[in-house]
Amino acid sequence: MTSKPSVSDPAELPPFWSLKPWWCQPWSIVSTGMMGVLGSWLILHRIWITLPMAIAVALWWGLFLVVVPSAYKASLQQDLMGRRP
Repeated sequence: MTSKPSVSDPAELPPFWSLKPWWCQPWSIVSTGMMGVLGSWLILHRIWITLPMAIAVALWWGLFLVVVPSAYKASLQQDLMGRRP
């Protein structure tokens, strides 16, 4: 079970990415996606395989690089507002 930090100032909240291991950092997510799409094209030369893969990678990036960190921040801020008298 993990506990959320008990801080009173939103500036003191731990950054989302500081809680993640090295293989789950933005640079590793982006580079892995780029290597997968580029590798697909270089090996197969089939747009009908590479294009859906690129779309899936873009959706993956949107989820893990935009949506999840935003939801984390909103959740912590909501917790802070709930603790205030």
